[in-house]
Amino acid sequence: MNPVTLLPFIVLIGAMFLMTRSAKRKQQAAAQMRNDMQPGTGVRTIGGMYATVKEVNEETVLLDAGPGVELLFAKNSIGAVLGDDEYNRIVHGIEHDLKTDEAVVPDDASSLTETDEPSDDASAASDDKPIDLGKKDAADDPAEETEAAEVKAEEEPKKTDGESDAK
Repeated sequence: MNPVTLLPFIVLIGAMFLMTRSAKRKQQAAAQMRNDMQPGTGVRTIGGMYATVKEVNEETVLLDAGPGVELLFAKNSIGAVLGDDEYNRIVHGIEHDLKTDEAVVPDDASSLTETDEPSDDASAASDDKPIDLGKKDAADDPAEETEAAEVKAEEEPKKTDGESDAK
């Protein structure tokens, strides 16, 4: 056989070996994590429930999910063992290491329109006239009435020489 034809098979077998090896490592790490659980540790189940370990047995774990709520789970159903800080942050909303150096992003856009320095020029604010969005009668403002007539006249098509005004 030609070595060039064997090369794809060798690469395929090598890739399969590496994939199964990494999967075995992940399984061993998860089994070790589950075996290292101690009472009082916060955990997350594979279903997404957060609870505290109350008792660890050979194949099962007794979890305290709240006041008076004890649940019996298989050890394989524990998805992650959480640290104290992470468990308290998620379950109780307690933040231990708040960083004050980070920029605070506002929830609204009001900070984008405000200026840091007050304006000394009072006329800048008076240039803005309030906009009235209410409906007005045509008889209230004669200037608007003439503007409306001009716009209407522009919209009408122009008559050519062959057309007559008689109807």
